Amino acid sequence: MNIFWFRRDLRLNDNAGLYHALKNGKPVVPVFIFDTNILDDLEDKDDARVNFIHNTLVELNNQLIALGSKLNIYHGTPENIFKQIPEEFKVEKVFTNCDYEPYAIDRDDKIVKILGSKGITFHSYKDHVIFEKNEVVKEDGTPYVVFTPYSRKWKALLSEVYLNTYPAEIYFSNFYKAAPAQIPSLESIGFKKSKLKIPSGKIPDQIIQDYKKDRDYPGKKGTSRLGIHLRFGTISIRGLALYVKNRSAEYLNELIWRDFYQMVLFHFPHIGRGEAFKKEYDRIEWRNNEKEFENWCRGRTGYPLVDAGIRELNETGFMHNRVRMVTASFLTKHLLVDWRWGEAYFARLLLDYDFASNNGGWQWSAGSGCDAAPYFRIFNPVAQAKRFDPELKYVKKWVPEINSLGYPTPIVEHDFARKRCLEVYNKALRK
Repeated sequence: MNIFWFRRDLRLNDNAGLYHALKNGKPVVPVFIFDTNILDDLEDKDDARVNFIHNTLVELNNQLIALGSKLNIYHGTPENIFKQIPEEFKVEKVFTNCDYEPYAIDRDDKIVKILGSKGITFHSYKDHVIFEKNEVVKEDGTPYVVFTPYSRKWKALLSEVYLNTYPAEIYFSNFYKAAPAQIPSLESIGFKKSKLKIPSGKIPDQIIQDYKKDRDYPGKKGTSRLGIHLRFGTISIRGLALYVKNRSAEYLNELIWRDFYQMVLFHFPHIGRGEAFKKEYDRIEWRNNEKEFENWCRGRTGYPLVDAGIRELNETGFMHNRVRMVTASFLTKHLLVDWRWGEAYFARLLLDYDFASNNGGWQWSAGSGCDAAPYFRIFNPVAQAKRFDPELKYVKKWVPEINSLGYPTPIVEHDFARKRCLEVYNKALRK
């Protein structure tokens, strides 16, 4: 028999690796591992993302029970689990989908060796992105480091074959037959229920149609909120891209950015080790004032748009993309706090956290990334608020005390901070 290992692909429909596993003809045992290498690093035991995964696994298990099978859940390190699984089942092959993050690549290398020592082969497929690795590169075979030419090539290469679905349902009869069983509780893996609400995974047609005109205004419902579903694969990236392809060029562009950052991470693994993409930016002498960082984390900087964004993140696990850029620019350039501090804070709280996109966004804001905003582009958070939240609809929702004595004065004056930032960056980059 064969194994299918669910990871960032928590669905039965249009799942590339699952399709190939089932099509292989042997009975397929569906497996999910609560990876303690990842879970043990999570600070919050009510982490909404773990809740979301758990709830999704309950649904998956129910679907599998209806097919006469069940989801086999394990809790531990993948290395130990894959030493154990061949003792439970006579496994010939393990199927899964590719993951491009540094930890995942190292993990899979170890699993390949463990399985190989037992005569078991490992097969992984592209499912998380439309184009991966070397599929969109320059004519000379080198990777793009600027988004616009990458996106042009991406669009030129796109054809229906890349958006075709994988009809795994044709082969559902090949799931290994097993007695129904419930999956382990959240508490049994060391977590508890979260109060955060998870956005729907349904594609919002009107928002997609109006995306171009509404996307930059945080006071409007102008974004799809599908990030967490793409992150954990509860919806198909192919299905979403096919849906939006002829409806919104601007929304399709967001999906291209997602592929772009995954490609950059694959080709430039040093960013996965906490290094700046442009290594000279690691020479910047960050101020890293802990009190100022704490005020940023609490939404108490005295800049309403920055504070509204952080408070929205703290309370909901979401922050509007325009506001993400403003808050990140403020932290790195107004306060001269190392972008890695902000990257880690977002990683802890964002429901849609994805390493490649989060890292790419923070390095874009700090000026240290590929295709980054020039270091001398420093967002004015007051001007940004006037332009994108002119009626203060968004700000007043999250900073209701804005006009009261209880609201702090600005933590730093904009013109002073801009001048200081340019001096510090210039000093580092001239070395």
